[in-house]
Order: sequence, then structure tokens, then C-alpha cells
Amino acid sequence: MSDSRITASPLASAVGTAPDPATDPSLGKPASGYPAAEASEDGPNPAGLTVAVIGAGAMGGGIAQVAAQAGHPVILVDSQPGAADRAKEKLGETFARLVAKEKITQGEADAALDRITTHTTSDMTTIPPVGLVIEAVVEHIDVKRTIFRQLEAAQSPTTVLATNTSSLSIDGIVSEARTGHDAAMRGGFSPAMEYPGRVIGLHFFNPPPLMKLVEVITGEHSDPDVLDDASELMRRWGKTPVRCTSTPGFIVNRVARPFYGEAQRMVAEGLAEPATIDLALRGAGFRMGPMELTDLIGQDVNLAVGESVWHQTEEDPRYEPTDYQRELVRAGRLGRKSGQGVFRYDESGAPVDAVPDEARAEQLVGGPVRTDPVARTLAMLVNEGVDLVARGEATREDVDTAMRLGTNYPKGPFEWLAEIGADTVKAQLAELDAAYPGGRYRPSPALDDHDPRPTAPASPSTDGGDTTTAAGTPHTEEKDS
Repeated sequence: MSDSRITASPLASAVGTAPDPATDPSLGKPASGYPAAEASEDGPNPAGLTVAVIGAGAMGGGIAQVAAQAGHPVILVDSQPGAADRAKEKLGETFARLVAKEKITQGEADAALDRITTHTTSDMTTIPPVGLVIEAVVEHIDVKRTIFRQLEAAQSPTTVLATNTSSLSIDGIVSEARTGHDAAMRGGFSPAMEYPGRVIGLHFFNPPPLMKLVEVITGEHSDPDVLDDASELMRRWGKTPVRCTSTPGFIVNRVARPFYGEAQRMVAEGLAEPATIDLALRGAGFRMGPMELTDLIGQDVNLAVGESVWHQTEEDPRYEPTDYQRELVRAGRLGRKSGQGVFRYDESGAPVDAVPDEARAEQLVGGPVRTDPVARTLAMLVNEGVDLVARGEATREDVDTAMRLGTNYPKGPFEWLAEIGADTVKAQLAELDAAYPGGRYRPSPALDDHDPRPTAPASPSTDGGDTTTAAGTPHTEEKDS
């Protein structure tokens, strides 16, 4: 690999000279949590930065919307004929709704839509020169490797190449490989990228125009200046960036695994019905329970991310997906989109059998940790957050911010740790480990580094304020690319 540092990053000029949408009236007022660019004869283009978005699905279209409203020309790319055009047409409908709600003016809507051009191709070398590419295609590392090598062959060495992957390794994208499509097309060997310093992760959350969080992911070779510039650019786009290394699942999709896994294990063991567990977690301040949330996400989508994290951690038992969820997927019970998942749904998408046992939920919370869905879940979330920070993969501040903004949890793991206390968490994990040996509930050694706290209830208060998003629902984590 070449030197990971790059010079004259287009992002550096964009964040160094571009007007700030939060303070410059020429870019209009913020709308629905993201900046709206004011129309002009040609439209503003901060520092001449053009953005290409690869993938015109829900995520790619949303990212294109954010970039266009921040004032950048956007090239929206998809390999399927008509997909990019349909995405642009849908964005036109979105802008019309925003105008009707007086979130933006008609001039702002017209200018933003005019900044988006579409491009249909499966050959990324045909994309015109740009300063930033954000890839948002299917979560398959071989597909991403092929795309990034085509981009490197055609774009300037200073063009920043970002992936919107939710769980795949940045290092796996840039490194050499002897398997996969790209390797096969090259006679059995796919080379490492020549300029890995300009490859980073920009993990947006669904839906991108409304969700504030962006995980800025660093690979082993990512240029620190590019990461700094990308973080500042995200702020200019009205987002809250957090930094993380290229650890499996990054912050949100790794720390959140126990939220789903503990509930599924309790249901599979017969300790409580799904709706009852959901009720208990909602009572602790979570916007949705884990069972209804996985039905909303899609059991297949949620399972795929869980499998990815598990395999990337060398099948660590802490992250092993449940047979309960695997059976749902095998049976085609994928959630709301298939009409049945954990629960059954009517034509309007409302569950018809999600009836909790309120007395049972009240009985479980505050009891032994093995049968308390709140204490059991919080202990594991705290353990994950502490362990991630101890490995040097993110700061505790960024972990708390990511989990509050990215999942709409009422508090972050370290805020819960301060309430519950490390000694209580360790005792709860020890109790779970004795009941279920095998390594899933092993405590992070870093818990020993935290000051003991006064004994707190197993189910702490959750006075974290309003945790709804502008869309009124939690982030749905894994996304349709």
C-alpha cells in the first residue's frame, strides 16, 4: 500500500471555506433537522464540492437529499435501469411535502432537486470526477471491494471514498484478497488499494434526512486529516458525528446486540411472552420493545447484521444470534413486511396479537436478574459499552451519544453505569454467567476500573427526557440499501 496520507483533500477546502448552514443566511433555515440550501440562479456549491452517492435505495436517496440540501451538486448512481430516476422523483415528492409543511420554500425545493443528477451504470469508472463518493449499496464486502477498486482507477487520488456500511470492515474493503468477484476477474488476486488513506466510513442512520447521528469510521490506514474534515463536513450538513475504529458493528450495531438477544433468549426459554418483555422495556424508557422493533426492522435484516458481527468477532459467544430468530427467518416470518414475525399484523401494519401480561411484567422487573428483562438488558449494554471503550475503539462520550441518537435509547451505557454502579453490573453478569455458562456473560475487565457506586435498583430510573426522533420512532438500525 502507498502512504496512507493524502494531500489537498476536497473536504478540507469544503469545510475550510464553505459557509456554515447554521449561521449563514445564504443557505436558508434548517428544516426538519437538516440544513436547507436557498435557491439562487446557479445554486450554492460550498467550495465546489461535488458528491456522488452510489446506490439509489432508501439510504442512498436519503443521503443524496442531505447533500443536495446542504448546497452540493449530487450524482445519484445505481446499476438498475430507472432506479436513480425513480429515487429522484421520490425526492421531488419529499420536497413537495416539506414545502406544504412550510419547512422549506418552493425555491429551496427546486434548487435542491436541480442539484441532483442521475447516472445509471454498473461500471463505476464512468462516474464523472467528484470530491466525495459515498457508497450505499448492499451489505456484501465483495460488492464493495469491486466498487472501490473501480472508483480508485478513475477518480483523483485525493477524492475521498466513503462507505455507508453498517457493520463491514473498512480494512477488509481496502486490503488484498484472493477470493471473491474482483479477485476472480483479475486472475485470482485482488490487490490492496493504492491510496487507502482516503477510504473511510460514513455510516448514516435511517432515515438519513431526519437522523442526526453519523458514525465516522477509521480504518487502519485512514488519513486522520480526512477523518477530521469528514467530521466537520457532517456538522455542516447538520449531523452529529461520532468517531469509531473499524470494529465489527462499529458503536451502535455492536453495543445494541444484547437489546435484541436477551429478549429473544428469555422468550425461547419460556420466561415471558414477547409482548410482556416489550412492555417491561418500554416501561424503562425505551421507545419500542426489542420484539416489536425487530419486526419493524425486519427479522432477516436484523439477523444478517447480527451474523456479520458474530463472524467478524470470530464467533464470540457474546454476539451469537439466537436460534429463535433464525427459525423466524427460516419460516418466512420476517416482521411487518411479511405480515408476521414475532407478532401477526393486519393490512394497516398494526399487530393483532401483541397483548402483554401487565401483572407478569411488573413481577419480572426488580426480581432475579435472570428473569428481569430490564436489569438483564442494561447489564449487557453497559458491559458492551465499557468493553468497546477499553479496547480504544471509541470514547465513552461518543458511545453515549451514539446510543442515544442512533437508537433513541433513553440513556447511554456510561450514564446507566453511573446509576447502577460497576459492582452491581458485575454481580448481575456473574449471576447470568452461572446460569448460562459459555462466555456470553463474561464481564469486561474494564468494569474493575470504574469507581464503585452506591447500590442502585436493578432497574434505574429513566428520566432522560423525550427520546423520539422527528419521525416519532426509534432508529431502525439496519437499513435497506
